[in-house]
Amino acid sequence: MINSRVYKKSCSLIATLALISMISLTSGCSWLRVYTIDIPQGTPITQEQAKKIKIGMNKSQVVYLLGMPAFRDTLEPNRWDYNYTYKAGTFGKRDGKSDVLAGQQYLYVYFSNDKVSKVSRIEGMNSLPVHKK
Repeated sequence: MINSRVYKKSCSLIATLALISMISLTSGCSWLRVYTIDIPQGTPITQEQAKKIKIGMNKSQVVYLLGMPAFRDTLEPNRWDYNYTYKAGTFGKRDGKSDVLAGQQYLYVYFSNDKVSKVSRIEGMNSLPVHKK
């Protein structure tokens, strides 16, 4: 009689431990997160770089100052989009870097006859960082 009680308690204890371990392992993706990578997407541009873009510059001068654009729209071939987003990972969060959401940092450069005709976002350039980190 005592052996059957001990056996039932040990079985229920084993089942409980198995259930707890299965629950903790399946939800462990959020609990045991050890390392996540920083995810930069696009071209980071500073205020200094954006202010150097002048009307009349050619495309190679723009590429020299800003780098290649993040997007070249096939329906709007005379517009270059410099968008930037950043999701801080483990080291980014540790260094105190904040996330840059889509639409916070962008610069559009318009061309006419392969020369800069318009640069948008100059008036909203406060969202661009002053210096690269």
